[in-house]
Amino acid sequence: MKSPTPEHAVYEYYSSVQEKEVEWLWYPYIPYGKLTLLQGDPGEGKSTFMVNVAAVITRGGTLPDGFEINEPQNVIYQCTEDDISDTVKPRLLAAGADCSKIAYIIDDEMAVTLDDERIEETIRQTGARLLILDPIQSFLVQDGDMLLVGRMRSTLGKLSKMAARYKCAVVLIGHMNKGSGSKDLYRGLGSIDIAAIARSGLMIKSDESEPSLRYMIPIKSSLAFQGSAISFCFNKNDGFRWKGVCRYKQEKAPSSSDSLGIYKLEAACDAIHEILSKGDALGSEIVSSLVTAGISKRTVYSAKKKLSINSYRKNGSWFWRLPGRKESDQNE
Repeated sequence: MKSPTPEHAVYEYYSSVQEKEVEWLWYPYIPYGKLTLLQGDPGEGKSTFMVNVAAVITRGGTLPDGFEINEPQNVIYQCTEDDISDTVKPRLLAAGADCSKIAYIIDDEMAVTLDDERIEETIRQTGARLLILDPIQSFLVQDGDMLLVGRMRSTLGKLSKMAARYKCAVVLIGHMNKGSGSKDLYRGLGSIDIAAIARSGLMIKSDESEPSLRYMIPIKSSLAFQGSAISFCFNKNDGFRWKGVCRYKQEKAPSSSDSLGIYKLEAACDAIHEILSKGDALGSEIVSSLVTAGISKRTVYSAKKKLSINSYRKNGSWFWRLPGRKESDQNE
């Protein structure tokens, strides 16, 4: 039997791997060639924060902690919630950005999605070192099977590899809409895989006693030590102003593990509701699907309890049903 030729090899030894250091757009917050998740409640200033970071990137200069951007770099800022002429560009100009170095993908006829080939083509043509997708929810394909079959993980994996190929930092801005019934649970990111694959996680929070004062707080740092919080002031009357590195009581901010646990519970709730909205389903199949997607059985049953799912036995098997739904409601 012949030995496999090099092009058919299915493994390699780590001794052949050339070591390299992680490169940073902004150390230790935003790495080149990786995904960073910037999250927070609506209205906290996530977009404004990133617009002001992008402005420094395009003109060179110093970020609020003293990190130097030695050479101006190109940026792609794809924003779906605001008009580019009356809102986005004025924000960029107010931040002092060089708009000749900030591109956007034309999406008049077809919306941009995470697996859109236009993203890579725009990065290739512009040489952008920073891509901002704002908000990430707008770029998700509306596919009910996304979480169950791992499509999101595959899509994000491709996006991550693309970022690495071009050494482009990718920042995904995500809304955290408060779920009904508990101020401590957040919804809206669409998939636990976003938080899991991102190598850096940042959160924007407002000060409880001074609403115009905001904090950027690192909550996940897989590639470096967890950096200090960065504070800034933001309101409609006075605009945006950096304050710089600050102390922030970490007990106020959710830890990385807590944050991921929240995503998993809420993602399980979303998936169960999506499945059962189409009709009753075998509980064992629901559990199996979610476990395959990376959610523990304990979390699945916590989600079942949170949703007040009804269980009933039929032909020797346990079925799950949404509360308030009757058998006559099936397959409407």
